[in-house]
Amino acid sequence: PWPRLPGAGLAPRLRRQDQRLHFTEQMSHCLQMAEPQETVLALPPREGVQAAATVPIPLSGLEDGLSDHPLDQGPRCPARRPCSPALAPAPTSPKKPKMQTPGDTFPTDWSPPPVEFLNPRVLQASREAPAQRWVDVAGPQGLRRLAGELPEELEQEHLDLDPKKGLALPEKLFWNTADPSQQAAAPELPWRVSGSYFNNLDYLLQEKREQALEQERERLLLQECLNLNSLDPDEDEVPLTPEHRMLVEKYSVSLQTIPPVHPGETVFLPRRHPLPCILDSSHLKPRSHLEGLFLSSLPAQQLSFLHSGLLSTLYLHVPDCPVPLLQWLFQLLTWPPETSLGAFDLLWDLSVDGIFLQSGEDMHLWCPSLQEVREAFHSLGAHSPALYPLGPFWHGGRVLPGEAGLSENREQDAPQEVALDISLGHIYKFLVLCAQAQPGAYTDENLVGLIELLCRAGLDTGLRLLPKVDLQQLLLLLLENIREWPGKLQELCCTLSWVSDHHHNLLALVQFFPDMTSRSRRLRSQLSLVVIARMLGQQETLPLWQEKTQLSSLSRLLGLMRPSSLRKYLGSVALPPSQEQQPKANAELDHKACYLCHSLLTLAGVVVSCRDITPDQWGELQLLCMQLDRHISSQIRESPQATHHTMLKDLATQTYIRWQELLTHCQPQAQYFSPWKAI
Repeated sequence: PWPRLPGAGLAPRLRRQDQRLHFTEQMSHCLQMAEPQETVLALPPREGVQAAATVPIPLSGLEDGLSDHPLDQGPRCPARRPCSPALAPAPTSPKKPKMQTPGDTFPTDWSPPPVEFLNPRVLQASREAPAQRWVDVAGPQGLRRLAGELPEELEQEHLDLDPKKGLALPEKLFWNTADPSQQAAAPELPWRVSGSYFNNLDYLLQEKREQALEQERERLLLQECLNLNSLDPDEDEVPLTPEHRMLVEKYSVSLQTIPPVHPGETVFLPRRHPLPCILDSSHLKPRSHLEGLFLSSLPAQQLSFLHSGLLSTLYLHVPDCPVPLLQWLFQLLTWPPETSLGAFDLLWDLSVDGIFLQSGEDMHLWCPSLQEVREAFHSLGAHSPALYPLGPFWHGGRVLPGEAGLSENREQDAPQEVALDISLGHIYKFLVLCAQAQPGAYTDENLVGLIELLCRAGLDTGLRLLPKVDLQQLLLLLLENIREWPGKLQELCCTLSWVSDHHHNLLALVQFFPDMTSRSRRLRSQLSLVVIARMLGQQETLPLWQEKTQLSSLSRLLGLMRPSSLRKYLGSVALPPSQEQQPKANAELDHKACYLCHSLLTLAGVVVSCRDITPDQWGELQLLCMQLDRHISSQIRESPQATHHTMLKDLATQTYIRWQELLTHCQPQAQYFSPWKAI
């Protein structure tokens, strides 16, 4: 190895310093000799600074220096300050000074660029200048529109200030031109300035004033509308001339139509609280300590036995269930649903269990009497005198009438209607079980009275829109349990025809009996004919109870069902003497006549559809079709002013088509003329 001479490592260090100096001179030369076609970035003008001080800086020469920022990743070497063009040696030969022209790319003044971008106020003013210019052009009305259509200058400035895209260009220039000591001592400036917002204080105040003006105008308009609605239309009413009255009557439209739902009868009134039910345990002997505790408890404690299920433990699967307990449970069916549901479940289980425990012929099932059913309806709020022809019944002291009263308000709310329907459903289901398991539990008189009671309850106003499947099933079973059916038919029809005075309610009553059995069809046909005769006042003059003459009686009644005849029949009451109210009274009378004709014609269709038309009755049915077309269809004049006329004519047309179909099915065989028949 060669001996190491002193100063042998100095030459490489000098060479590296020369290379660094040479690289710095080349970078400075590149900045001076940049091509004029390259894109340059000019700093925006600031107030108080001369125009000559604004130096364009080529972007191509700055790309290498942008990586010197401390935020950029990667190791960083301290760079030397670039040489200024002012320190370059001056040319030896004297030359004529060159004037700066607007088209020149390189300025003659190579002084350092101003560092006014470090001043936050100047930077804020430069950023607010484009936004303020657009606000002045658009005005407050177009702020929202211009907010979505920012100019390119604001978008470019926003990109320059975005911290995710990188720092602004002046900041990187500062980091390139500063030495390491200045870079370390320079504080971090908040470059993210929100200067592009339009919602300054002035425009917010102006927008608030505009909103206040709009609210004031809206308030005035609403006040004017209320004043117009509060005016009495009859206050300043001027009597119309005959010509104007005729014009109004000609083009007026009647809003009266034939309602699809019957009006109903007020049978049940809402109760403030249910009637108390007391268990009559005077004749009961306890068979266990738990049963003795139940019988000797207060009514509230007895209800706790029911809710907890202890009564099922005591009396389920027992051969002889006490009748007072069954009566008490039946009365509890009229209580609110949380109590009636438990009472119904226990009453059903005890009854079904008793049926299976007993033998076939000697089977005995407790069934509530007609009087007990009336008591239950009275507990539900029934007030109609027809439910109690001999006055209210109180049985065994179990129901105390003075504990609760009926409300004077006849309108029931939805929860009370639902609770009433639930209680009635429990009663109907248990009566169905009694009628099915023990058909001979009721006599014919009790069956007729029970059917009348159930039909009255079904016409309640609050139950009009609710389904009545349980009621229909019960009525069918009660009809089948009547022993003297042909003899009780007339009594039953006469009783049911007086359940209500409204024709639509009677039509709904007929529809309570489904067209499913022979007895129900017979009752529907006979009851419909009796109701038609009663509404027309012909109940005593026609042979209604002879089955062979029912179609001929209906043919005679169709002649009285024409709207003009019904209008005269209903117009027996004197009309108002005022001439101005005469058209209104006539329109109401016409609507009542069409309404009555609609119900009677529907009942006439029930009379025909529930009968088995034979070929011998083909002529009578053909006569019915002729009477329908002559007295009803041809008498109705449709017009836009009377919608009920259109509905009535539509029903007449459908009935006529249905009867014509029956004629085609029951048409007798053709009989040819035979000249030898007379011989």
